[in-house]
Amino acid sequence: MTTASPHAHGVHFGRADVQNVGMGVGIVLMLVGVLGFIPGVTTQYSELMFLGPASQAMLFGVFQVSMLLNIVQLAVGATGWAMSRTEHGARNFLLGAGVLYIVLALYGLIVGVDSAANFLALNMVDNWTHLALGVAMVVAGWLFSRDMAEDRT
Repeated sequence: MTTASPHAHGVHFGRADVQNVGMGVGIVLMLVGVLGFIPGVTTQYSELMFLGPASQAMLFGVFQVSMLLNIVQLAVGATGWAMSRTEHGARNFLLGAGVLYIVLALYGLIVGVDSAANFLALNMVDNWTHLALGVAMVVAGWLFSRDMAEDRT
């Protein structure tokens, strides 16, 4: 935690911007993971499977989900929330999880929606959303941490 003035560049409420972004992303991912287990928010809930393309449950009626995908979202979100206690942790979370989501999107695009290798039950909307989220996380991790070394001098 920094002791910089609340008006200092990139510091708000005693936390750096990179920490706020990392924590925000972590909270949103945990929320998405929880919502995937709630009937009504997740349509076709009775068809929610642990894994695989046979899971036809749809978060918000758009994103195909499985129990495993919901658990992964919860775990990644909790990791982001925990790592965002420090600037370096938040940066590492945003960069690392961003790359993870990019790889997940590419995997989903390569194996296809109906493939048995689609063990997380990803549809095309999931794949493109994960790609956009991953790129946004990598960019945010880089942009919001560029002046970290300068702030320490």
